[in-house]
Amino acid sequence: MTEFLFFFEVVLAGMLAGTMYSLVALGFVLIYKASSTFNFAQGAMVFFAVLAFVGLMELGLPFGVAFVATALLMVAVGYCTERLVLEPLMNQSHDTMLMATIGLGFVLEGLAQAVWGVEVRRLDLGIGDFPIPWLVDNLGLFVSALDVTAGVVAAALIGTLALLFKYTKMGLGLRAVADDPGAAASIGIPLKNIMLAVWSAAGIVALVAGMLWGARAGVQFALVDLALKALPVLIIGGFSSIPGAIVGGLIIGVTEKTLEVYIGPYFGGGIEGWAPYVLAIFFLLYRPEGLFGEKIIRRV
Repeated sequence: MTEFLFFFEVVLAGMLAGTMYSLVALGFVLIYKASSTFNFAQGAMVFFAVLAFVGLMELGLPFGVAFVATALLMVAVGYCTERLVLEPLMNQSHDTMLMATIGLGFVLEGLAQAVWGVEVRRLDLGIGDFPIPWLVDNLGLFVSALDVTAGVVAAALIGTLALLFKYTKMGLGLRAVADDPGAAASIGIPLKNIMLAVWSAAGIVALVAGMLWGARAGVQFALVDLALKALPVLIIGGFSSIPGAIVGGLIIGVTEKTLEVYIGPYFGGGIEGWAPYVLAIFFLLYRPEGLFGEKIIRRV
C-alpha cells in the first residue's frame, strides 16, 4: 500500500507539473493557430511579463493592481507586435515570420533587463511550498500546496480559453482564420482584430505561466528556457490543438517524473532533463503531426 501511495504521489506531481507545461505550450498554440507561425518569442514573453509584474510590485503597487497593470502591458505588447511586426510581414514566407519572432524575443529579453535589472528576484504568491496537512493526515499523500495551486490555476485558465475559443464569436473567427485566412477575410472576418486578440491572450497566458514558475524557481532569465520545455509538449499534442497542449503536457509531466524517480538513479539522475525530448523524437519518427494534429498531405 505504501508503494502504491508513493507511485500515486509521483504520478500526481507529474500531472501537476504537466498542467504548467501545458500552460506554456498554450501560448505557442494560440499564435500558431492564427498565423501558422511558431512564436519563438513566447519564452521571452514569459520572462518579460513576470519581471514587469515583480518590478511593479517593488514600486509599491498592490498585488491585484500590479497584475492588472501587467496584463494591460502584455495586451500593449501584443498590439505593438501585431501592428509593427506581423502586419508589415503579412505576405512574407513562414521563415521570415519565424525569424521575426526570434528577433522579437531578443528585444523583449533586452528590454526587460534594461528596465528591471538582471538579478534574480523572489516572487511570493502567499502559498507555501509544503505538503498539504489534510492530504498527509487523511490520505498519506505528500503533495505541495504550491504545486496543487499552480496546477488548478493552470487547468482553469486552459479550460476557460478552450471554451472561449470553441463557443464564442471570436473563437469561431480564429478557427476560420486558421483554416483559410483569405476565405475568412473575404466573408468579413477582421483578421487584424483576431490577431490582436490572440497575441493579447498569449501575453496574459505568458504572465500567468511566469508567475507560477517564478514562485517556484525565482524570477530569472532561466524562465526563457520554458520555451524549450514546451517543445516536446507541442510535438506530442500537435502544434494547433488546445486539447493537444493539455494532453501533451500531462504526458510529459508524468513521464519525466516517473522516469526520474524509478530509472533516474541508474543513470546518475537528471533523466527528466532529456527524457521528454527522447519521447518527442519518437513521435517525430512515427507520428510527426502529434496526437491531435492534422495530417498534412502535400502534392509533389
